[in-house]
Amino acid sequence: MDGLIIVLAIGIVGAVLLFTYLFSLERTKKMKAYAAARGWDFTPDKDKGLSGRYPAFKCLSRGHSRWAYNIMQGSRDGRDVTAFDYHYVTGHGKNRQVHNLSALVIQSPLALKPLYIRPENIFDKVSDFFGMDDIDFESAEFSRKFFVKSPEKRWAYDVIHQQMMAYLLEAPSFHIQLDAAAVMVWRSKRFSEQDFEEAFVLIQGILERLPGYVKKRLEDTAVQTGD
Repeated sequence: MDGLIIVLAIGIVGAVLLFTYLFSLERTKKMKAYAAARGWDFTPDKDKGLSGRYPAFKCLSRGHSRWAYNIMQGSRDGRDVTAFDYHYVTGHGKNRQVHNLSALVIQSPLALKPLYIRPENIFDKVSDFFGMDDIDFESAEFSRKFFVKSPEKRWAYDVIHQQMMAYLLEAPSFHIQLDAAAVMVWRSKRFSEQDFEEAFVLIQGILERLPGYVKKRLEDTAVQTGD
């Protein structure tokens, strides 16, 4: 009886490993086709240095055993794009847990400032009760739906004006992060092809809705600093 249980256990583990392998092959095939259709470069190979190139994006620095894979790079509508799946591990031994996410990054033509926008969760509501972190806005609906964080509140209010709030409220739900040179959107799961499309449109919409006075101020600052 014990032998039968062991055989069944081995069979189940083998089936899971086979399914994971076949899923990985199919996903790589789809992403390669997606990249080819847009004239982008594609590699399924691991890139362990991506988090170092985007140090401000903390989701890429979680845990250990980190790497990007299924990486797509190219240009669309005049914007440089990098999209990828990402792997990392938290814990060890029995507490070991593997995580996979997907992200899309667009290089910004302007030197932006740090800003993080994501769907609000129950833990944020607890923090908000104690007056921590979250930046609130005039729109109660927007403040209920989104957690917003920035070291500079004025920048957050400049970017997230009434039109931007209306746009984000209607847009698909992603984590959104602005940094000096780029904007990234991501989710804690792998994107579908449609998700990659929606991610690109979302970032493009955000950049297009930056107010003129904000763009002018960023351009003037870049001239003054020689960037």
